[in-house]
Amino acid sequence: MSFASLGLSESILRAVSERGYTEPTPIQAQAIPAVLSGGDLLAGAQTGTGKTAGFTLPILQRLTTTEARKPGAIRTLVLTPTRELAAQVEESIREYGKYTDIKSLVIFGGVSINPQITQLKKRIDVLVATPGRLLDHVQQKTVDLSNVEILVLDEADRMLDMGFIRDIKKVLALLPRQRQNLLFSATFSEEIKTLADGLLNKPAMIEVARRNATTELVEQKVMLVEQRAKRHLLAHLIKEHAWFQVLVFTRTKHGANRLAEQLAKGGIPSLAIHGNKSQNARTRALAEFKSGELQVLVATDIAARGLDIVELPHVVNFELPNVPEDYVHRIGRTGRAGSSGEALSLVSPDEMKYLSDIEKLTRKQLTRITPPEFELPPASADDSAREPRQPRQGQRRDGSAGRGEGGGRNRNEAARGDGARRSSQPARARTPQADGGAPRSDAPRAPAKPRAPRAEGAARPERSRNANASNGSNARSQTAAQPGARDGRRNSSGAGAGEGNAPRRAHASQAPRAAGGGNRPQNNRPRYGRDENGDVNGNVIVPTRTDEEINGNRPGASEGGFRGALSRGIKAIRRLA
Repeated sequence: MSFASLGLSESILRAVSERGYTEPTPIQAQAIPAVLSGGDLLAGAQTGTGKTAGFTLPILQRLTTTEARKPGAIRTLVLTPTRELAAQVEESIREYGKYTDIKSLVIFGGVSINPQITQLKKRIDVLVATPGRLLDHVQQKTVDLSNVEILVLDEADRMLDMGFIRDIKKVLALLPRQRQNLLFSATFSEEIKTLADGLLNKPAMIEVARRNATTELVEQKVMLVEQRAKRHLLAHLIKEHAWFQVLVFTRTKHGANRLAEQLAKGGIPSLAIHGNKSQNARTRALAEFKSGELQVLVATDIAARGLDIVELPHVVNFELPNVPEDYVHRIGRTGRAGSSGEALSLVSPDEMKYLSDIEKLTRKQLTRITPPEFELPPASADDSAREPRQPRQGQRRDGSAGRGEGGGRNRNEAARGDGARRSSQPARARTPQADGGAPRSDAPRAPAKPRAPRAEGAARPERSRNANASNGSNARSQTAAQPGARDGRRNSSGAGAGEGNAPRRAHASQAPRAAGGGNRPQNNRPRYGRDENGDVNGNVIVPTRTDEEINGNRPGASEGGFRGALSRGIKAIRRLA
């Protein structure tokens, strides 16, 4: 059977022949006539068997031979689960329809929406989109789906797995009731059956192979290896057998990044592709891999659906997927269009359950082979374990570790110096006191002496701002020299301020109040260490903070706050009195 016998026009057949295709695949031979008939279709076939051409060719034929319901309106909508698949489908439509007047456009997220809005203002016959970005355009009213004639859900099972069912239902509500629905997938599940029952109207069903079966053109092998040795085994296989184009699958995005970096450090050109990468980075990496410039492409399952890489020889499952259907799509990147390929799975002991699920789904026992001998560097004895986190550079004033360096609940123990963990970083050197006192020590402070209890009813000792005048030193130098006396409190011997203990700075609330009331203390001495004659006193005076200074540092007590306004009002009343 040839493509010409399927009822396609000369312009489409010319484009098909230029791409090197002469005979349709089984899915194409059955799907093309079914789509041309105008009825709904549910089609399932092994990945890599040409499902994309199975619906693009007849859609192009229908659009070129029938009149549009409304001139300039979107006539066909194709939904795909991933950006890469959307770009590939649109590329196929553009290539097969290059000798026709059909205009196509692809829209997906990860790129600016403005160029897409500009393109949507033009005539578009076929729109290929991911559900999320399509709904973005719907919300901005930049796309009209009221005249769609054909709806295609490509890789429908993957869209359901990714949670697009709600988005799909929103899109379906925007489409006209009278339309042709086409549903294509490589695997079938109960969710697919439920979706088909609610979407399709008396569909034709095509299934050219057993459900969830893998192609016989792919040689599938399994190597049992410890997790810590996988990376070194993979690098050994690539170098030993001179693999020039290898698609490696990991289970996580972080694992893909890490493996690509490690292979690149080992001299194997590698890049990672996953959902956290920018669209430009994903497109660039995929283009380099397809052209042969990039030796290894490490990917998550984002690349497991629909990517058509010509004669890809090797697919490696660095980690088995936890969903067995994803294994079918992974290995389907090789052995496409009649060419052969090899799929190797590196299986660790903790992945044996995943392997069992895959063999149960595919109904095929995968061939076990013995890994070759290779050198495992001593430094990689436990690659799976994380390196210890390095402590932060910052240090606490007392030389103990801060948060993240043995801090947290044990920071008090570290400050007391009673055996708690100390930071591995050297403490920063302390500068001498500005008043000429001794420099602060980098060692933890000695434990403070317990305060002697004050007799009940005893008056608090009077605090003088010049209490240290007799010994000729200031409060700060005495505080640094005598542990346990830094707060001006009496120690266990009952020594007062005049016996070598520095007094605590007087607070405004503890100072004698003015006769007129208010919070300002009676203080006839000028501030900042100068007497009434403007001469510098012999003692360094610790200035008493006023209410404005105290309250100004509190939240909500700034100049524009309520407390500031209240203070200014009281002052104004006093001046009037």
